[in-house]
This record gives sequence, structure tokens and C-alpha cells, in this order.
Amino acid sequence: MKLKASLLSFIIAVSGTLAGQQPASSSQPPSEHAGHNLQQPSTLEERIQRIENGLLPTVVINGQAPAPMKLSERMQHYKVPGVSIAVINRGTIEWARGYGVKEAGTSDRVTTSTLFQAASISKPVTAMGALRLVQEGKLKLDEDVNKELKSRKVPENEFTKEKKVTLRELLSHSAGLTVHGFAGYAAGEPVPSLVQVLNGEKPANSEPIRVDIPPGSKWRYSGGGYVVTQQLILDVTGKSFPDFMEQTVLRPLQMTDSTYQQPLPQALGAQAAAGHRGDGAVIPGKWHTYPEMSAAGLWTTPTDLAKFAIAIQNGKAGKSQAVLSQAMISQMLTRQIDDWGLGLNLQGKGRDARFSHGGANEGFRCSMIAYDDTAQGAAVMTNSDNGGSLAEEVLLAIAHEYGWSGYQPKEITTVHVDPHLLADYAGSYKLPPDQTLTVVQEGDKLLLEADGQKFEMVPESETKFFVLGPDFGVQFVKDEKGKVSSLDIEGGPSAKKVK
Repeated sequence: MKLKASLLSFIIAVSGTLAGQQPASSSQPPSEHAGHNLQQPSTLEERIQRIENGLLPTVVINGQAPAPMKLSERMQHYKVPGVSIAVINRGTIEWARGYGVKEAGTSDRVTTSTLFQAASISKPVTAMGALRLVQEGKLKLDEDVNKELKSRKVPENEFTKEKKVTLRELLSHSAGLTVHGFAGYAAGEPVPSLVQVLNGEKPANSEPIRVDIPPGSKWRYSGGGYVVTQQLILDVTGKSFPDFMEQTVLRPLQMTDSTYQQPLPQALGAQAAAGHRGDGAVIPGKWHTYPEMSAAGLWTTPTDLAKFAIAIQNGKAGKSQAVLSQAMISQMLTRQIDDWGLGLNLQGKGRDARFSHGGANEGFRCSMIAYDDTAQGAAVMTNSDNGGSLAEEVLLAIAHEYGWSGYQPKEITTVHVDPHLLADYAGSYKLPPDQTLTVVQEGDKLLLEADGQKFEMVPESETKFFVLGPDFGVQFVKDEKGKVSSLDIEGGPSAKKVK
């Protein structure tokens, strides 16, 4: 993800909103609007139409019923040219459908076989491949990865003296490695080798991947850790990464419209969607190339992602061992640190238990979610930087129609704040390294200005607000004199008030 593409993209990146970490949904039992009356006779087409006409907002104010929205109108609202959806029900892909066009200004329609960049959903698929090597005894989950790395080892430093980096930590984002995500390489730009990416050497456009906190000490999302995993797989197998993943995961799971090949082969170009900016403009060259294949390089479809999710569901139930054993699937679905398993974000318990991941590459946003035990789930892929919010609205509509447990719009309770107090909150706030947030007061409301748009900030307390639209929380911090001095982004950094 190129963090400076827009201010909102930067906020989303630092707060983890689109990293498949914590979707805007509740882990509480569904409310009266969280599931359709499943006793009502329905044809499949009727169900699909209810979803298409019943998108739900990610956040609702307590006591206000969410207003359903049309997919076609929300695509126009977000300037998202194309969307592709696949829905899992009763352990099978019940339906899949494409909407819109592959590229703005054309009539080339999105179909169920249209390829999208999976971005960070590449990671859990990579994790399955790495765990197959563990299952075969070629790698160990809890061994120092430097024992098997040959082309470029993880540099030793003061943080690795007592605790070494392991594959378990790489796959669960707890290895202490740097580099959150990757910007990719635009058409015509030189593409670095994997070792150059690891070292942060030109033409790489990312920082060196290094351990800068003790391995295993905390969870911190790291695409860099998956690049180390990619090198580990190369060194152990002697195969190219795309070939290894094709033979080990994609082909066994019949993910026939998927590839890790970067750049995308010319023969597949006509099948691929073009990426788009938030303003609707096509990315020059249509998409970026990602040598960081394990972290961001998968081209795929929602149907193939649904096949991957079903393989995990079936594996957990002992119904299939196409790639991994039941015991190894159980490892993927076991919390290693915080809410992360091996390659997957894990949420809920019991009937609510589900695994997910999101993805955000230049011009593409996508999301995959599936339930451990209820044989339900879905994948949504879009060809726009604005597609993340749309994908979540689609998932909430699917959850409503199919009665998913514990997945519904986030409810927030608002309070009244004296408008005279709001004046002190207005101003500019500097985010590291060089971004600026602007908060303005209009009457009795606070608004956040970003990327030429204004978003209402609704108060949950005198100092805590929720930003509607991008959907993230902020906390205003006051100094000893009672004056606002900074603004903390929920899950992200602090922004100092500068004026």
C-alpha cells in the first residue's frame, strides 16, 4: 500500500482499518436487523436482489435503523468501476457474480473470472503453502529461520541475541520485523530482486526489512515478514515462488483463475481488471507489479478465494486434507498472538468464530471472511482505492441476508457536547512523518477535512469522536491547562496540534 497516495489511505494504513484486522462489525449476538427471516421462501435470485438492494452502512448510531442502499448507487458514490462477489453457504459457493466494468470508460464487463489483485490476502494463501512444508518436515514452525535461509539471512542485532525469528512469528506478524506494506512498481519502473527488497536497495522503494523489537514481544503487521517467508520457501524448495504456490496450493484447491506470477503474464492481461484511484482515474499502466509476491502478489477471483476458505473450513472439520492436515489447519485457526492465527485474522468465539483477511494494493481493495463451523462466508474484490468501504457494506448485506452470527454494523452511542467546547478541537494536527489532519467546526458539529472531502465526527464522549465515512475513532488529548494538544487515532499514532 502506498501510504502517501492520499491522507485517508495514510490513516487507514496506520490504523489498520483495511488490513483485515478488525472489521466494522460486532461480536455480540445479532440484533433484530442482523439477519433476514430465513423461514421466508426465497429463490436464489430473490436473495441476490435483496443483497444488491440492501447494502448496509458500517456504522449506525444507536437507536437508528440502518437504511439499506443499492449496490449500483454505492459504486457510483465511491467511484468504484467494478466489483466481484462470491458467497459461501452450506459449505459450497452458492453464487458468484460480477458488477460494473474492468476499466472505467470501457464496456468490458466484470465477470466471475475477472482477475483482481488480492493484495494482502496473498498472505494467508502463502501461509498455507509454508505450512505444507512444515507438514512435510522441510521447515519447522519454532526453529530459527536463519538455519534454512541461504540467499539472505535475517540480520542479527541486539534484538535477536536472546530470541531468534521463527516461521510461527513470521506468519502471525510477531517476528519484530519492519515494513508494513509495499507500494509496488508502476509500469515502466525497474523492479528489484527479492534480495534487494529485503535489503532496501535500489530500485526497491521500501525500507530495509529488519528486526527492531524483540521477536515474539508484540503483534505488529509486517508485510516484510512475509517477504522473509518468501525467501525461506525459495531457499528450501529451490523452486520459483509462483511455481511452488501453483503446485502446492492453487492447483490442489482448484483455484484455476489464480497466479502469483509478477508481473502478470501478457496472456492474462485481458482477463484482469485495471486498478483505479479514488477519483476514478485509471492507474497508469493499469496496475503495479509486486515482487513481494508472498505479501501482495496474488491475482485471483472471489470464487477462488471462496475455494480457499472452504478448504480451511473442510480441513478443520476433518472433511478434506487437500493441502493441509486437520491438525495443521487447527494451527492456522489458533490464536498465536492477539487476534491472529497463522496468516489469518481470527474473531469471535463459538458460533461467531470466523477467519478473515483484507487487501489493499494500488488501485485494488478486497476482503475475505468465513466462519469456522457454520459453512458460511464470502469474498468481495474491487478495482478501486475506495473499494474497501464498499466491500464492507456488501459483506454486511450478505451477513444480514444469510443470518451470519455476530456480524453487523457497529453501533455507537452519541452524546451532546457543548458547541463552545468544540472550538478548541478545531485546527490542524500533524501526523508523522509529514501528513496533516484538519478539524473544523461548523455550528454544533465537528468535521474532518481530508482529500477534498468533509466527514462528520460524532461524539461518543466529550473527547472521543467517531469519523463517519472512513470509519475510525479519534481521541482528543488535553494538556495540563485543559487545552487540546493532540489527537490520537484509534489503533494508530498521535497527531500533534500545530494551530
